Amino acid sequence: MNGEARLLAPLVPSRGYFPDFLTPAEGLLGMDEALAALRETPAARLHAELARLAPAAGRPLPAWIRAMADGETRSLGRLAGILQRYHDAAVAPYWHRVQSRIEADRAARGRALLDGGADRLLTSLPPMMRWRAPVLEAEYPVDRDLYLGGRGLLLLPSYFCRRTPVTFYDPDLTPVLVYPVEHPAPRLTPQVPAARSLGRLVGQTRSAILQGIGVGCTTSELARRVDVSLASASQHATVLRDAGLLSTLRQGNAVLHTLTPLGAALLRGGAQLDGSTAS
Repeated sequence: MNGEARLLAPLVPSRGYFPDFLTPAEGLLGMDEALAALRETPAARLHAELARLAPAAGRPLPAWIRAMADGETRSLGRLAGILQRYHDAAVAPYWHRVQSRIEADRAARGRALLDGGADRLLTSLPPMMRWRAPVLEAEYPVDRDLYLGGRGLLLLPSYFCRRTPVTFYDPDLTPVLVYPVEHPAPRLTPQVPAARSLGRLVGQTRSAILQGIGVGCTTSELARRVDVSLASASQHATVLRDAGLLSTLRQGNAVLHTLTPLGAALLRGGAQLDGSTAS
């Protein structure tokens, strides 16, 4: 896989332009759909976008990428295969962690939207973006303006996007702004082993905590929902977070707790078990 991963470097440089066709809209549906769409990229679009890549790279592109730019479909299939294997090796094993951060960010943005509409949502975005109605300013590698023209803006939180947001090069594509999610700071105390944390997850209170989180809530709200003290709710939330069952995202002076995929699966499993017991 290491050798194949190096083949991707000319297509996705560490900074600057990379082709829009590598991030098809179908990616929202999953990896299989994204790769299927990539394989169907029109030859004219491949040629146009890869032609922009060559000057940006500052050196000749590899032969197989030049062949793809010339409409050689076998090279496009090769690219799809490399991307699939890279995903299987480097992304899929950690997907639960990635998804938990994405879901936490979505919960925070959804809460902001419900509390204060579009203005609150845009104001809640990470600090490299600033909402000064009617303009959303973003720190970006190059100076450019993106005019929506009534098309709306799709906001996509990304685990792998760092420092600055990313948007399509082609202004005629659906306006999309990919922005970095918040990554938790390194823990200053030793990580509690998952097995030991899960062993501590016994009792009605933590079950109630998991059920009370719903689509996301603050520690204060959690304490009210479960009818425990604020300190108790915070302590139980810490144990659940150490066990990988919930994620915490800071929002101003408060923190927002959301279930991770593992926590949601455990909750669903518990509900099914209760149902089978009752029957």
